[in-house]
Amino acid sequence: GTMLPLSLLKAAIGHPMLVELKTGETYNGYLAGCDNWMNIHLKDAICTARDGDRFWKIAEVLVRGNNIKYVRIPEEVILTVPDEDPQALAAQGGGRGGGGRGG
Repeated sequence: GTMLPLSLLKAAIGHPMLVELKTGETYNGYLAGCDNWMNIHLKDAICTARDGDRFWKIAEVLVRGNNIKYVRIPEEVILTVPDEDPQALAAQGGGRGGGGRGG
């Protein structure tokens, strides 16, 4: 799978983000840190079970990079990283539908 550039993850520290695991669980929390192996440290996270009918709050969680299916980062964070192309990232990230600059 396509992994996000580390510069983008570092820029997202302190911001909310969504992480989906290969097992189907999702974590919604604030990025506290990350390393070169895409291990992601989240704070104040909500973990949702794969079937979506159970969820629980976790104060802190370390998600192993090799368990991650994809990561979704807020667009305002992507726009603050000068050396990444927002269009390309939006295409690979499957953001919140219908980007487009209006018209």
